[in-house]
Amino acid sequence: MATSSSAEVVTERRGIPGAQFVEDVQTYLTQTGFDCNSALAFLQERLQQYKMVEMKLQAQQRELQAKIPDIEKCLDVVATLQAKKGTGEALITDFEISEGIYSRASIEDTDSVCLWLGANVMLEYSCEEATALLRKNLDNAKASLEVLLADLQFLRDQVTITQVTIARVYNWDVHQRRLRQASPSAKDS
Repeated sequence: MATSSSAEVVTERRGIPGAQFVEDVQTYLTQTGFDCNSALAFLQERLQQYKMVEMKLQAQQRELQAKIPDIEKCLDVVATLQAKKGTGEALITDFEISEGIYSRASIEDTDSVCLWLGANVMLEYSCEEATALLRKNLDNAKASLEVLLADLQFLRDQVTITQVTIARVYNWDVHQRRLRQASPSAKDS
């Protein structure tokens, strides 16, 4: 076994504490003041915290992955409205009234669209303003998704390190118990 505990700086990413890789369990236990059971309990608790954060981040990821296609679809609709503008022909479309309920509409030349902002708020924008707002929202959503994916990768690394550390502490404890059991029998001989 190595003679020193990992002296690496435990990093943090956006509030997620970094896990410390333990090379030498004895030194780790001495430095932390834990016995094996306390160290295992601490590490198991940290692992559960990581799993909880991972679930929350995965839920945010699913929300963003659902939001991005919606924004892209809205951009396509505004672009279609702008393309039809000035042609004199009406745009015939089906739109969703409620989940699974659609209605057919004829849209004449229009200079504005209404965007649903959430929280029971809908605002009317010119087509150009709507396009700019939707592009900004799309860019923000994609950037947020990239950061979220990096956070998830960091978190998965911390889970792996913690699981390895749990295994190392447990195996070290089993090895120490076997040595203690073998010591009295060696003295009897």
